[in-house]
Order: sequence, then structure tokens, then C-alpha cells
Amino acid sequence: MKQFSVIGGGTMGGTFVAALLSNGITTPESIVICETIAERRAALAKEFGVEVTADPAEAAHQAPVIFLAVKPQDFHTVAGTLQGLILPEQLIVSIMAGVTIDSLRDELGHRPVVRVMPNTPAQVGQGMLVWTAAPEVSQAQRDEVQRMLATMGREIYVEEERIVDMATAVSGSGPGFIFLVIEAMIDGGVEIGLRRELAEELVLQTVMGAGAFAQQSDEHVAELRNLVTSPGGTTAAGLLAMERHGVRVGLMEAVIEAYRRAQELGD
Repeated sequence: MKQFSVIGGGTMGGTFVAALLSNGITTPESIVICETIAERRAALAKEFGVEVTADPAEAAHQAPVIFLAVKPQDFHTVAGTLQGLILPEQLIVSIMAGVTIDSLRDELGHRPVVRVMPNTPAQVGQGMLVWTAAPEVSQAQRDEVQRMLATMGREIYVEEERIVDMATAVSGSGPGFIFLVIEAMIDGGVEIGLRRELAEELVLQTVMGAGAFAQQSDEHVAELRNLVTSPGGTTAAGLLAMERHGVRVGLMEAVIEAYRRAQELGD
């Protein structure tokens, strides 16, 4: 009997498997991955040495923990395959954006479910994972989920499920927003004459350092920004250009639109 079933072998499904194995939580022999694309199945089997299948029912058979890592649009089809096959003691852990606990329970006909919103930095152990659980999830199961998620970065449990959807917009989609800012800053560096490799190194370290500084400081981020901004200086000129072009409003709107989309996916 497999200990972990991962249904959906995409980026985040593979990230979960890699974290479980690299942190010694389980072994390849205890994992089965369900993936519909044959080439991807072969790649997962080769990379992790795990069992692979195209059948969700086969993957989920008696595994104590079932990770649902398919696209939200594909959930209805997968749920139809699994309904009636999941045992009461099995735990469903979903990372599908927008799919609520009620939807999971109704479509699967199963009560103990957990919702997690991870993000892609989990691939390097620097993820932000926000999660919540249905009342039927036991304390032992919650402890196990917490231990698994902590292998991928920082995990935060929330009582209110709506916060998971909010986290989807901020930390789930957030890396995409940050990558766009990074890309733009690199292109700006190239435009003023820097070699692209040097511009990339400067920007990546600057972003990483600014994040670490903000995490360790007790000051509000606006105050940290003020510390860098000398009157009439280069930072002030750059910030004025950002405000003129609506960077602040654009990023705020990105979060708001991502949240709206998460709600639409749930509906």
C-alpha cells in the first residue's frame, strides 16, 4: 500500500514529491503519481523513481494521504472518478486554486479535506503555504500536514477559509508579479548599458536582500523605503517615475484581479 498519492504531476505535484523525498518523510516506493500525459509520467518515474499511473482511482487506492494537484477546471472529471472510492480514514489535501472545502466534500463525497495554497518558491524550500482544514480532519492528520508543508518553506494555518483565497492572490500569484518586476528592472539595467548577466545578478540579489531586510526589520516597509530615499536623489527620481506610470496601482490591481479570479474558479 502506498503512503502518498499525488493526483496531478505538474509543477506543484512534482514539488510536493521532491519535498517529501528530499526531507526523508517517505521513500519513492511509498509514492504513486497520477498523470495523464505519458511523456510527463515517464519523466516523473525517471526523476523520482516512483510508481506512475494514468488512473486516478488506481493512484488513490488506500493511500492515507491523497494530494489533489490538478487544474481546478479538471477537478469535476477527477472527482467523478474518485467519488465513492475514498475511505473515511483517507485525507484529501487539495492545492487547487479557488476550489472550496464544500466543493471538495460535495464532489468527492468525503469529509476530511485540507486546502493549501502553495507557491512556486516551494520548489527551492522557500515557499509560502497557507492552509486550512475541515472540522473532520483529526489533530494527528493536521500535525502530519503541517510537518509536510514545513519542508517546502513557511506554512501558516488559518481558521477562515476565505483567507486561503486571499493568499492565492497575494502569495500564490505573487511570484508572477515579482518576476515581472524583476524582468523590467533587468531590462532597465540593460537599457542604460549594463551587460544582461550583470544586470540580472544585481537585480536578483537586490530583491532577495530587500525581502530579507524587510522580514528582519521592525519598521513598516514605507519607512524602509524612506531610508533609501534621499531628497532629490536617484531613488526619489526613480520612485517618482514609478508613481507617474502607475506601478503602485497596477500591482494593487493585480492582487485584486487575482482574488476575483480565484473566486470565479471556486464558483
